Amino acid sequence: MPARPKVLARRLAAQSRLFRIEQLDLEFANGARRTYERLLGGPDSVMIVALRDPRTVLLIREYAAGTERYELGLPKGVVEPGEDPLTAADRELQEEVGYGARELQIIQRVSLVPGYIQHHTLVVLARDLYPRRAVGDEPEPIEVVPWRLDALDELLVQPDFGEARTIAGLFLARRFLDREATLASTEAGDPWPSPRST
Repeated sequence: MPARPKVLARRLAAQSRLFRIEQLDLEFANGARRTYERLLGGPDSVMIVALRDPRTVLLIREYAAGTERYELGLPKGVVEPGEDPLTAADRELQEEVGYGARELQIIQRVSLVPGYIQHHTLVVLARDLYPRRAVGDEPEPIEVVPWRLDALDELLVQPDFGEARTIAGLFLARRFLDREATLASTEAGDPWPSPRST
């Protein structure tokens, strides 16, 4: 792996209420110099794969200003300063879906467009749900849409579904659950363990 480029200078190029754009002057190991721009990220965000039962995930449909339409995806939100990520995941779940979770587990950390955005999202698996509604900052009630994990191929062709983080989160969760089921079968003495049918 080559050495990281040397940062010659960094400066704030633009700022809005939500975003900060930083310019980086870099020198690569071969002497090439370039100026890159990136969106500065704050704390990690969480994206929650909430299982109503072992085969059903709870999606939400909410307005997305970036695409100017309602999008189907997983509940998500920013980890507030000083907040534990699992606490943030439970809070977002209560605000957006109306459930709390007794069992929360980070299964992956992913990035989106790492060439331009300094930010990571933690994929959190939430199980053992119970009804609990918390007030969030959403401008309108969010529609909750149950979806079977064994029907992800059908989800991929829905016209309002296509966010890359949600797609990655669902497939990562399904793989995690399949491995968990295989391990449980092996520990139970099943000589021919097989993944959960999907």
